[in-house]
Amino acid sequence: MSRIGKQPVPIPDKVKVDIKNHTVLVEGPKGKVTKTFAPVVNIAIVDKQVIVSPSADTSRFAKAMYGTVRSVIAGMVKGVSVGYSKDLEIQGVGFKANLKGKQLDLALGYSHPILMDIPDGIKITVVEGTKLKVEGADKQLVGAVTAEIRSYYPPEPYKGKGVRIVGERVRRKEGKTVA
Repeated sequence: MSRIGKQPVPIPDKVKVDIKNHTVLVEGPKGKVTKTFAPVVNIAIVDKQVIVSPSADTSRFAKAMYGTVRSVIAGMVKGVSVGYSKDLEIQGVGFKANLKGKQLDLALGYSHPILMDIPDGIKITVVEGTKLKVEGADKQLVGAVTAEIRSYYPPEPYKGKGVRIVGERVRRKEGKTVA
């Protein structure tokens, strides 16, 4: 049995949780997040707390999932009350980013600019053209958008150019030497 799954998820003030047919809707000051879970877990609200338990069949999948479901719901509650953010930095001569309405314009040394549509629920801030901050209420969506931006030009090991997550360590390699 999951030790994490047994713990209830407290619902803070200003946060509203609604459960319908294994679909959980969490609404708060930072936005709203909806997720649908497998019917192998029971989700209930008792005394301003969300309680998750495995269903009656107690299959191996149900036992494995109810701790995961509890963690995801706790992340949803944290996301709508506090929010999630990831910082990116762009390194390289002439590499920069701009916001054009609901699109992120990236100049990463290619012959064409990269235009990325910003999904709903995500806010991107560009500082000094080389520092980006991705913010949102959905932890998974913030991570996915950050990974997509990074994938356009991952940091390369020889000069260190590219888009990296702040705090990411890039292992540098030595170039060719003339014998």
